[in-house]
This record gives sequence, structure tokens and C-alpha cells, in this order.
Amino acid sequence: MVVLVMSDWRKVALRGMAAMLFGVVTLAWPGLTLAALVVLFGAYVFVDGLCTLAAVLADEPETRGHRRWLLLEGTISVLAGLATFAWPHITALALLYVIAVWAAGTGTLELVTATRLRHQIRHGWLLAIIGLLSIAFAVLLVANPGAGALATTWLIGWYALVAGALTMGLATELRRVESASGRGRIPPTREATA
Repeated sequence: MVVLVMSDWRKVALRGMAAMLFGVVTLAWPGLTLAALVVLFGAYVFVDGLCTLAAVLADEPETRGHRRWLLLEGTISVLAGLATFAWPHITALALLYVIAVWAAGTGTLELVTATRLRHQIRHGWLLAIIGLLSIAFAVLLVANPGAGALATTWLIGWYALVAGALTMGLATELRRVESASGRGRIPPTREATA
């Protein structure tokens, strides 16, 4: 949903709030069973991916010029969500790898988007930090897969909380740009107008 949401601060804010809610729930109940964590994670990424794919299929203006990236990111999120639902009794290690693949994939796409939009928004570095955070999170999960369930839950919760807060900061910047342009949406990138 990275490129899609870059044109509407409300969508960015909604995504940030969802991530923060996921993080708060995970941190508030660190003793969550693996099944509950699977459901929370699966629901979060599945809905995020569906929203992205729906926007592309509806041919929303902000998706033009970025369709393949949006389709890739939406597909990664939907597949990660489906994987968690298809195997509800997934082992902790398998869930870790599903989350790591999702985080690495979306983090890479966020970095690409930040690079492409660096001239359109003043605080595009927030998106780059979100991408780097996602990739670092994926590396931490894979580098130490034997960490205890509580440590893994805390890592997932803090990642979601920090990424959500950064996403809310990005939404604030996008709202400022929208207000300054007076157009109701972020001006399209050069790629989108080509």
C-alpha cells in the first residue's frame, strides 16, 4: 500500500493506527498464545494487502504509474495473511519466517518508494526509515530464530508500534503537503504522469 497511500494522508494515518494498535495489543498481552498472534498478524497484513489490491483493481488515480509495485506489495501482504490462516497451528519458527519475508518485502518496496518520491515530499525520509526498520526487523527475526516466544512477541510488538508511529508522522507530513497544495491530494509523481 506504500505508493497508494502516499497520495492520501488519511490512508497513511489509518495504516499507522492499525500498526500501532497491533503493537499495543501485542505488548499489552505478551503472553498471547501463538494462535492469537497468528490471527492478529494474519488479519493485519491480509486487510492491508486487500486494500492495496482493491485500489489497483478500481483503477484509483493514485495507483497509476505504480501498478506493478502495488500489485507486488498487495500480493505479498495477502499471501502472508493467507499463509497464517491456512496453517493456524503454524509453528513459532514458521510464523517467524512468514513475518520476516513480509517485512523484508514491504520494507524494500518502501525504500524504493521513498527514493522515487524524494522530490515530492519534504519528509520522505520517514518512509525510508520505515523501510529500513522493516528490513532490520526481518534480519533480527531470521538472525535469532531461537529466541524465546516472549522475546519474539516483544520484538514484533515494538516493531509494529514504532513503524506505526513513524507512519503517523508521515501522514502528518502528507497532510501538510495536501493543505499547502490546496488540491486535496499529493501531486502525482513524475512516473505517475508519464
